[in-house]
Amino acid sequence: MSGPGAGHEFPAKEVTWLKRDALLFANSIGATSKELHYLFELHPDFAVFPTYPVILPFKLTDQEVTDFYARSKGSPIPGVPNFDARRVVDGQRKITVFKQLPTSSAGKKFELRNKVVGVYDKGKASVVESEQSIVDVASGEVYSTINGSAFYVGQGGWGGPKGPASQNYPPPTGRKPDAVNELQTTSETAQLYRLNGDYNPLHATPEPGQKMGFGGVIIHGLYSWNATAHVVLEAFGASDPKNFKEFQARFASPVRPGDKLITEMWRTGDSVDGFDEIIFVTKNLKGQVVLSNGRALIKAQQMDSKL
Repeated sequence: MSGPGAGHEFPAKEVTWLKRDALLFANSIGATSKELHYLFELHPDFAVFPTYPVILPFKLTDQEVTDFYARSKGSPIPGVPNFDARRVVDGQRKITVFKQLPTSSAGKKFELRNKVVGVYDKGKASVVESEQSIVDVASGEVYSTINGSAFYVGQGGWGGPKGPASQNYPPPTGRKPDAVNELQTTSETAQLYRLNGDYNPLHATPEPGQKMGFGGVIIHGLYSWNATAHVVLEAFGASDPKNFKEFQARFASPVRPGDKLITEMWRTGDSVDGFDEIIFVTKNLKGQVVLSNGRALIKAQQMDSKL
């Protein structure tokens, strides 16, 4: 790690969740009654959907709604400008799961540990890459890490390093997908998803999106990301959280309420530690790519191509 800000650690923050939070999250990303182990707390295999850790940096310990803008100010990063959090969009997210979260944090103390990987000046924007870990404080065990990049729109040109090129995972050419899924969003999709703790007004009321040039409300990028993770695990891993190791995608274009999301998925034939590599792309009905650079590591089960 090198360059301004790299390696800077933000103060650790406690995170908590209830079984109710696990149920709400699964509901909000499209789990169905075929997957009662995510939707019914008395199911013998009741589990938190494996991408739930991505919501914890927004939620922290709260059960009540929070002021998204006030919370987004965060702590300054030494050696770089103080960016305006009202003009930030998600670049890319990758989660690696080492251990399943318990269905509630009760009885343990969990912390979010957040460090800067790099801060890059892209000219018209700045990018902050971070690594967030969910850690059991008593044992020091890391349950998951999330690598993310935030794009601060119109906030570049301060002379920082340009940063490395990121690795690309394009879909295979000339091959039909091994699975395809269609997911219909509604005008309330974002209103439900935000109850997980991500209360950005951009996803609830038209004014912020109008100011940012989106024309109105857009759905959380992380809704599409999580909903697609659910689709991929259902298509290849029999919806079993134990079959989920890694998932990443780049936020390519905004999703509007009512858009239909079409995810095409391919098994590459490669595997890492017994988990199969899946490449995917998610588009809207116009063929615009919504999530690009999609790659997951899933322990593939019996294929069901009729999804």
